[in-house]
Amino acid sequence: MVKVHKVEFEGLMCNSIENKNLKIWVTRDVGPRILGLSFLGGRNLLAVLPEAIIPVDGANDFSLRGGHRLWYAPENPETTYIADDQPLEISPIENGLQLIQNVDQATGIQKCWQVVLDDEDAALTISHSLTNLGQGGFELAPWAITQLRKGGTAILPLQTEHEEAHGLQPNRQIVLWPYTEINSPFLHLKNKVLFIESNLTEGAIKIGAPNPGEWLAYVIDQILFVKKAVYNKNATYLDRGASSQIYCNKDFIELETLGPVVNLAPGESAEHQETWQIYPEGEWPGEIEQLFDLLRD
Repeated sequence: MVKVHKVEFEGLMCNSIENKNLKIWVTRDVGPRILGLSFLGGRNLLAVLPEAIIPVDGANDFSLRGGHRLWYAPENPETTYIADDQPLEISPIENGLQLIQNVDQATGIQKCWQVVLDDEDAALTISHSLTNLGQGGFELAPWAITQLRKGGTAILPLQTEHEEAHGLQPNRQIVLWPYTEINSPFLHLKNKVLFIESNLTEGAIKIGAPNPGEWLAYVIDQILFVKKAVYNKNATYLDRGASSQIYCNKDFIELETLGPVVNLAPGESAEHQETWQIYPEGEWPGEIEQLFDLLRD
């Protein structure tokens, strides 16, 4: 049974949504953000960053806040770092809430989320939509970003299937951002998977890849957090095709998924859905358990 309550969480007015296994906190007066994620009453898995901001020339600074947010790519200060400091339009839906943000005045884009918790399992679905309410076309890609507490290990599977019958064509692509040190001791690259240990004391790492496996994960406190998003091999993805991405610095780590790039005519929407699942130690999916064993080798 799912329960929804108005509460204060980390100094912000929020709604809690909970079942017997999982509890989340969703902001009401700013955002939207999913600011808290607790499995079986345990510690918040998400990063909370009340002082973290991105300065913006000639406009309000963007407050990261932590937790889960929705941006749209490509990353561009004028269209990405638009402050989201206003109250949301919130309405109940079955097992969750719908949250609608004010229209971004700089772009004409409006964000809407539907956040739905499973009846009993530690599972959550977030349906994101971006609607063009402006006067002209707008090209974007939905970009869902989850900031998690540092101290754990992120997991990104790599495609290993052959692209053609003879196995002569390249079948893996890894995308690196300019500030990423390839020889970082926190980055571990294996044939089937890459790992980032979230223990940086300086600098940052960002790495991504096309992800036909449709999942990426994070392990912390013996708890496995998995988020999934559909991958369309026939679609065009920004960031050199990196549909899944990991960013890490000394304060937090992010698991990111991109939707395909779309050109929205006025009135059109782009949809991007993620599902989250939480597993205790000893109950991880077999595929992830086997890949994580590669880090121990």
